[in-house]
Amino acid sequence: MIFERAARREFAQAAAGISVALLAILTSTHLIRLLKDAAGGRIAPEAVASLLGFAALNFMPVVLSLTLFVAILLSLSRAYRDSEMVIWFTSGQPLTAWVRPVLRFAWPIVGAIALLTWFMTPWAVHSRDEYKQKLSARSALAQVSPGVFQEASGGRRVLFVEALADDASTVGNVFVASIQAGKLGVVMSDTGHQRVAGNGDRFVVLENGRRYEVEPGTPEFKVMEFERYHVRIEDGEAEPVADSPKTVPITSLIFDDSEWARGELVWRIGVPLSALILALLAIPLGFVNPRAGRSANLFIAILIYAIYNNLLSVSQAWVAQGHLSFWIGVWAIHALMLLPLLALFFRRMSVGNPLSRRRR
Repeated sequence: MIFERAARREFAQAAAGISVALLAILTSTHLIRLLKDAAGGRIAPEAVASLLGFAALNFMPVVLSLTLFVAILLSLSRAYRDSEMVIWFTSGQPLTAWVRPVLRFAWPIVGAIALLTWFMTPWAVHSRDEYKQKLSARSALAQVSPGVFQEASGGRRVLFVEALADDASTVGNVFVASIQAGKLGVVMSDTGHQRVAGNGDRFVVLENGRRYEVEPGTPEFKVMEFERYHVRIEDGEAEPVADSPKTVPITSLIFDDSEWARGELVWRIGVPLSALILALLAIPLGFVNPRAGRSANLFIAILIYAIYNNLLSVSQAWVAQGHLSFWIGVWAIHALMLLPLLALFFRRMSVGNPLSRRRR
């Protein structure tokens, strides 16, 4: 049908622009946070791109859900503003005739949301946590950033490097403070480089420096000058990633009777289902009076989306805490949102149709 193809084409054009804008906002915000952590030495600079990719997969279900909702809403609002809906109602077509093209446009996106929520997002969260564990297990020299004090060995060693080569093979103006056998040692050196022994052990060789050693609480201290000072470095052992509800595959959640698994299952089932209900809810919410303000319905729509999303989170938390039965939590919020959906459809079909007003 020509009408359905035109409607879906307009939905797709609006969705493309909205998704790009939302993705750009979210990724840039998260990128700024990651760059701040990298500048502060909390994460390695080369890890920013990987962590940003994992984060993008994590918030893609929210982006697609909001994109679907707003794209349909804006397209229908444009039809009202351009008086196309007046022609639509005058020709005898009801508002419910929009349900079919909306559903045909929404099904692929809802399927993508389900695929991301059920499989890709848990994998991304697990991979992100595993990657962070590997980064934290690397040697202090591999994690150091020039001009930043870096803690290592549980705070027992503090390392500062003013200059660092691109391949981290040489360093300049090094400051190392460490506690060994109850004594505080401070090493300062002009330059240094890495050396790999025959057995595979790695060392940082500091050149032309001094070592100060003092026992806290006593006035005694030692000062030693050296031409070369070898410090053995080694990578720690990465700890296994702890099990979390967000990292468990949905196939395992289905057969898990624990409360936290039931709560996570409520969320994973609810995200794609809420996207479908919001897509239908956008049909009556798209009504705009051309002589009134144009942003009121968009504000109401965003408010409804926020309320729906928060209610879904509350339902998940209550099921996870044992305050609500799983079988109630999995459908109650969606059934509650169906009430305004039916009420708005009834109101728009009885008030928004000029033919119905003429009969009265």
